[in-house]
Parts: sequence; structure tokens; C-alpha cells
Amino acid sequence: MKRSLTLLLVACSIVAYGQNKFAQLGTDLPTPNIYRTASGAPGHAYYQQKADYVIDVRIDDKTQRIDGKETITYTNHSPDALSYLWIQLDQNMRAQDSDTRKISQMNLEEGASYNDIKRLHNDFDGGFKLLKVTDVSGKDIPYTVVKTMMRVDIPTPLKSGESYSMKIEYWYNINDRMQIGGRSGYEYFEAEDNYLYTIAQFFPRMCVYNEVEGWQNKQFLGRGEFTLPFGDYKVKITVPDDHVVGSTGTLQNEKDILTATQLERLKQARTASKPVMIVNPKEAEKAEKGKPKGEKTWTFHAENVRDFAFASSRKFIWDAMGVDIEGKNILCMSFYPKEGNPLWEQYSTEVVAHTIRTYSKFTIPYQYPVAISVHTNRIGMEYPMICFNGGRPEEDGTYSEGTKYGMLGVIIHEVGHNFFPMIINSDERQWTWMDEGLNTFVQYLTEVEWDPNYPSRRGNPTKIVDYMKGDPGNISPIMTNSESIFQFGNNAYGKPAAALNILRETILGRELFDFAFKTYAERWAYKHPTPADFFRTMEDASGVDLDWFWRGWFYTTDPVDISIDEVVQYHIDSKDPDKELAFDRAQNEAQPAFLGEQINNKTITSPEINQKPELQDFYNKWDRYEPTSYDRDQYKKMVDGLTDEEREVLGYDWKYYQMKFTNKGGLPMPIILEFIFEDGSKERHYIPAEIWKMDDMQVSKVFYSKKELKEVILDPNTQTADVDRSDNYWPAKTPQSRFELYKYRGRYSRGDDLNPMQKAKE
Repeated sequence: MKRSLTLLLVACSIVAYGQNKFAQLGTDLPTPNIYRTASGAPGHAYYQQKADYVIDVRIDDKTQRIDGKETITYTNHSPDALSYLWIQLDQNMRAQDSDTRKISQMNLEEGASYNDIKRLHNDFDGGFKLLKVTDVSGKDIPYTVVKTMMRVDIPTPLKSGESYSMKIEYWYNINDRMQIGGRSGYEYFEAEDNYLYTIAQFFPRMCVYNEVEGWQNKQFLGRGEFTLPFGDYKVKITVPDDHVVGSTGTLQNEKDILTATQLERLKQARTASKPVMIVNPKEAEKAEKGKPKGEKTWTFHAENVRDFAFASSRKFIWDAMGVDIEGKNILCMSFYPKEGNPLWEQYSTEVVAHTIRTYSKFTIPYQYPVAISVHTNRIGMEYPMICFNGGRPEEDGTYSEGTKYGMLGVIIHEVGHNFFPMIINSDERQWTWMDEGLNTFVQYLTEVEWDPNYPSRRGNPTKIVDYMKGDPGNISPIMTNSESIFQFGNNAYGKPAAALNILRETILGRELFDFAFKTYAERWAYKHPTPADFFRTMEDASGVDLDWFWRGWFYTTDPVDISIDEVVQYHIDSKDPDKELAFDRAQNEAQPAFLGEQINNKTITSPEINQKPELQDFYNKWDRYEPTSYDRDQYKKMVDGLTDEEREVLGYDWKYYQMKFTNKGGLPMPIILEFIFEDGSKERHYIPAEIWKMDDMQVSKVFYSKKELKEVILDPNTQTADVDRSDNYWPAKTPQSRFELYKYRGRYSRGDDLNPMQKAKE
């Protein structure tokens, strides 16, 4: 029995420790080693592999097909000998027998959209069609396709420091993005019989091999994006001769491709302070009405990038301007059809330039020679130096506020991805938040530097409140694999961005946060960071233990919900009978009389003791609030026995306010208070989150002032994402809202089918 009780106590202590919200992350993080240090920096033995590509690819504009051949040279910098190599075949997600199709769900009981049914009947023949896999001499290499992966069995193990080259020939059908979706594909313009291609994942790509997971072997199911090694690219893109191509890298044969006029305009654009048209709207409109006479091959080179993408169309308007980033000229460009105007001509390239300037301030200087925004409908996707963005006006050229800011936001976001994860190269297949969340946070900073009144969708802590107070069964911790996340946008974009804003503004302050965040970017530029590397670097560079913050915000689904439970005013009992009894008299007189007593005083006109005075004694005439000489003598004796310091404290004439708080949500956060006094003055008090370290449910705190307290507001600047503000006030406030009269329900609407610009025209 004694032994059982001991075991029970040990078990209880383990459970209690496991629930301690201020326990160190400890074993939750991987053990530091020679590759990744406890400080969050790369270790002295850190390595990463390299994959170089020479690619020749052609778009067939009649059949919407890509034909390609590539030479991959893979260099093994690891200490391990590799007996086989793994390659990603991400286009296979669109194969007829793909797992993506097999695991897609639909519940007809809940209804289905037209697009749902179209996708159900989709018979698109996607996926890579592999023609050859050989060594450089043309000898076949054995390979095995495993869904969206391919194992290549090289003849001898690839030792540390060695390189191996292989050739792959392939083709695939390009998907219609507007019909079946996709990060890349084509958009068809029926009126002119034209296509706009945004092409990515168009070649077999090497997987990452590192000391964290070995080969990255998580299948591509469509949501978790990409993790890729860095390398150099030489790419030839053959398209119809009237197409304009925007691409990762720098154009190598511009004199063969561009006209003399276009070359001169491009030269002017490099030093221009506003966008210069390389292909203007009239020229683009003329091209989209014509037909190609043949083909052209555009050649691009890119160094030290993790991926490659391009866009091609005869519809493209093309503008550009140069931006100076720490003495380096960056060419910012936009490619867009006429359908994007007037928004794209006015804003796109300016927003690209603003984005790389702002991100360079908060992270590292922009590293690449170009930054490109391409417009096509209903998409936002990023690749090194180039991104594909939505935001299309109405046919009459007007647009809603949502369309405008949606376009600005998606350009900022996708251009910002050049930093996260194109340079600071996290594993998107495992951890979406490491690229989307960090990027959304800096996007927010960039938006408000564009316009302080920018209506940002994410980043402000108040924007995540509805999500955090929702059904816990439909919420995942941020630290959840990309393919298993509930509410993808809120989880991987919104909550991390809000958390980092809170960390910057409320926990660390801007100076400490900005230094630590920049340190992370500098340490892991052109490397492969993990969540632990980010957590550890932020603590290491700020000098602040943040384990409680990471645990609460990233490892749990607890919301922030702190309440003010009680505010009680106290005074020191001075023992001075004149002062204290006068105080007691005032308190007693301030109390309302019981209703029965009030009636009795009016109805009982002749009580018994008035009729018989002999029934009265000392206590009938005694005033309990009037001090006696004895009281005063006793007080004097007590004071005479005190030290000068004790007498000083006893005489303090302060008001002491004891306040009690409850952590209803479970996520510990600082307690931020605003005091409003009767004279109208205000005070702010910041109590660090560590106040919850011994009791994470209830705490109390005492404040003192000479002033009479009128009101207390918890989290007055809505900076902690508190999900229920109804209990953030003392005295309590009644929430206000509106109700709709039943008679008018549904009859009138604040909006209609016209956007504000169209209404103004009307």
C-alpha cells in the first residue's frame, strides 16, 4: 500500500510537471550537436548538398504541353556515402492514380458546388511522363518511381565530396488552373484564343538530404509545399516567337530576343525612379491579336537558388525600374495582361520595389539581381526572383477596395517569399508556418510602411481572436505538419504573424526583437533552418528565455483570456483612534439602511426603552465611533515603542488596490493594465507573464496610489489577442451590439453588386 501511494505521487508530479506552462522546452527540441548548436546557430560541422541544373524546356502552345530535358549534377557535401539519390516528381500529384485524388473528400449531404463536381469528373492526364534516365554518357540508370518521388540507383555510392551527373528527358500536360486549380499552369483567354502560362515544378528536382531527416521523403499531396537544395541553373526556354518571358535568373541572350527599342527601354529602367514600359499596352494588345511565325529560345542563368520558375505569354505588358539595395542595383519588374490594368500599371512594380526595400531592412539585403511580379487570375505563388499574383479589376477598369488591397497584399507576400523560404530555406513540406507565418509577419510590417492605415488581413493580434476562441476540435497547434493542419490560413499564416507581433511589441520590445529576428535571417541565409533553430536564435540574440511563449503559442491551442475578477481598496490601519474611528463612521454611514429599518423608523414611534427610561444604560448612549482618552493613551504608547522607520510606514497615507486575475484561456501572457483615476489622470502597468509561473490559473497583485481609482482596463491597446474583452474592465461594462427588426430583415442591404468606384460613376 505504501509503495502504491509513492508511485501515485510520482505519477501526479510527472503530470503536474507536464502541465507546467513555464517548463523549459528541453526534450521537446532536438538535442544540439555539431551541425546545429544550442544557441540556434549553424554548428562547425554544418553542411548542405548542392544540385546544379542545365535545363532545356519547350512550351507547345497548341497542345499546352511541356517537353523537357535536364542534366542534374548533385554534389555530396555530407559525411555520408549515398548509395541512391531521391528526386521529387511534384507534377505526379496530378496523375490519374495520385494519392491526392484518392484522399480528396466530398460530402454530398452538405451540398456540392459546380467546381466540386467538375473536379470530381476531372480526367486530366497529369504527371511527368519519363522518357529517359541516363548518366552523362547515355547509359540507362535504374530508377523507381514512388508516387511523387523517384529513387535513382547510381552504380556506386556517392562519397563525401564527390559529384554525380544524370540526364532526364520527360514531358507533361500543363493544367488549366482556372478549371482544376494549381500553383502553376495556364489561363485561357477565349476572346483572343490566347494563353498565359505560369510554369513551376516543371522539372524533376532533387530532394533535400541533411542530418535532421536524411532524405526528405514526405510525399507531395498538394498543401505542404517544397523543400529543395540550392544550386546553379542554366535554363533555355523555347516559346512562340511573339511571347514575352519573365523568369528566375538573368536573361543571357537579350540582344537576340529583344528589339533595339526594348533594349534601350530596359537600360533606362535600371536607373529609373518610376517604372518604364519595356512592352507597352499598345504593343501587347497588337501582339495578342497576331499569330506566331516560329519560336524563340530565351536563356536564363541563376546562381545559388533553390528553385526555378517562369511565365510566358504574348499578352504581357512589361515594365521595370531599378532599386538600390545597399549599393546593389536590383531590377524590379512586372509582367501582366491588359486585364490587370489600371491596377497593375499603377502599383505592381512600385510594390515590388517597396517590398524588397522593407524586407531588406528587417532581415537581410535582397540577394538576387531581379524581382518579378506576374499577374494571372486567382493565384498567389512564389519562386526565386519571380511570383505569380492575382488581383484583377472589373472589365470596365473599376475595382473594389478589397481587390486593390488584395492585390497589394499578395504582391508583398509573394515577393517577400524571396526571403522566407527562398533564401532562409526552411522545410515547407514539414512546417508551413516557418515560411508562411514568418513571411506574413514581415508582410504586415511592409504593409504599414506602405500606408499606416493599410487594412491588413493578418498580423494585428485582434485579427486572430475569432480563430483562437473557436471550437478547439477544429484547431491545430502551429507545430503541426503542413498536411494535417485544420484551418490552414489561420494556423500557418495568421496565428504565427500575430504571435510574432505580440513578441515584438509586448514581450521583447522592438529593439530586442528586431536584433534577434535579423540575427536569425543572417545566420540561416542560404541554409536549411528548423523550428528549433528559430526558437533558439530568438532567445540567444535577445537574451530572454521565451520557452513559455513558444510552448503556449506554438505547441498548444490555448487562447488568451485573462479576466479582472476583483478590485478592492485597502488602507493601512494606522491605529490612530481619531482617524480610524472616523473612517469606520464614514463607512457605516455610507451603507444604505435595510428597508425594514427604514420602515421601522417611521412606524415605531414609541419604542419600549423610550417609554421606560430605567431600561437604558451606558450602551444606549455610547458612541462607538468616538475615541476615548484611554484609546488615545494606548495609541501614544504604541507609537512611542516604534522605530522611526516603523512610524513612517504606519503614517503612509496611500490607497492600496488589491486586484485578482484569472487565466481563463490557459495561455499565460503579460498583464497590461491602464488605471483611470477620479481626477482624469492615467497610469500604465506592465506585469510580465512570469507572474503566472507558480499558479497559471489565478494571481493577485497589489498597487498603491494617492489617487482614487475610478476604472481599470486590462489590455487597453488590444495587444495580447485576448478572446473575451467583456471581463477586461473594472467596473464591469455592458457589451453593446445591435439587433435587426424582424420586419426589415433581408429587405435592405448595405452593399450590392456595384463596387464603390462603379457607384461613384452612377
